[in-house]
Amino acid sequence: MTKKSTVKFHWFLPTASDGRSLTVGTHGTHGPAGGDNAPEGGADRFRAPSIAYLTQIARAAEHQGFDGILTPTGTWCEDAWLVTAALAQETERLKFLVAFRPGFISPTLAAQMAATLQRISRGRLLLNVVTGGERDEQARFGDHLSKEQRYARTAEFLTVLRGSWSGDPFDYSGEYYDVRGATVAAPPDPVPEVYFGGSSEAAGPVAARHVDTYLTWGEPPAQVAEKISRMRKLAAGEGRTLRFGIRFHVVTRDTAAEAWAAAERLLDRLDPAHVTQVQSILAASESTGQARMRALHEDFRSGWRRNDLEIYPNLWAGVGLLRGGAGTALVGSHAEVADRIAEYRDLGIEEFILSGFPHLEEAYWVGEGVLPLLRHRGLAAPLSAAV
Repeated sequence: MTKKSTVKFHWFLPTASDGRSLTVGTHGTHGPAGGDNAPEGGADRFRAPSIAYLTQIARAAEHQGFDGILTPTGTWCEDAWLVTAALAQETERLKFLVAFRPGFISPTLAAQMAATLQRISRGRLLLNVVTGGERDEQARFGDHLSKEQRYARTAEFLTVLRGSWSGDPFDYSGEYYDVRGATVAAPPDPVPEVYFGGSSEAAGPVAARHVDTYLTWGEPPAQVAEKISRMRKLAAGEGRTLRFGIRFHVVTRDTAAEAWAAAERLLDRLDPAHVTQVQSILAASESTGQARMRALHEDFRSGWRRNDLEIYPNLWAGVGLLRGGAGTALVGSHAEVADRIAEYRDLGIEEFILSGFPHLEEAYWVGEGVLPLLRHRGLAAPLSAAV
């Protein structure tokens, strides 16, 4: 039997704020939810995304043996490039998956910034290209292209980005970019791996041709398996192979009862009117992935039965009631969460981007409870002696 490679685990930087409730700290589509904007009873749980606090989270992730950490992008986030540049100086081996929107920056400039950050971080930069699925957010930055046009532009962007790193002046003329002699002072070493997600028909060919790791939000295994199969076929048609990653929140404790109680507390003071307001905004999203997330808690919204939020063993759709983006969490004892991760690994998922509420404390729950079990099973790399 062929031995499977170990899985990579990334944590998450809450650069829009953090808290103990789903009503504070979001980088989703419906605006900031912390501080003065928090629903009644939530402001006391708000944590600002100061560099001091984000440093604590990054160091905790590094100490617990996570491979990397995602720095998100969005209107309500601190800038991912600047935050990463700061935190790279506060950590030693943790990699940084920097999310950014290709339509908001020149591909040659992005190549230059990435090459510089790769040197500053001593080779620890990864890139998460976010095409964007929200018309209102794109418009804030002066981008008024259609969804299909945005994906076409992303394909051109990645062509120029990689060409700029080639070591030779790169010329390109397309519908969205026309560059002459695009290059950087010195190619990044190593060349940053490119991560990308998108569930629409327009997204698939872009991933198949241009990216290293295809990302999906956490859906039930059957849906993930179907998506992986589709993407493998598209990549094979391009003569390429892809890695696959998945994005989950996590609520894990020593016992399943404790974990589910903690998950329920995330919905403390759940206001149906607030849920309805958030869902009306999310329903207008152009994102196919967002529509798939909303469908996962449709049964709950029709009857408001808490049991309907567990859509698969240990897979909870409660996060998506109040947040855009990734809307599911793995909930259970450490062994149960490890079992679900192993199940997704068997489908072909090789990277997990995880998060929790709050991110500092939950990094320790996962790092001390789940990762050791996965190391024992040979699914996670041994804890570095340097940590």
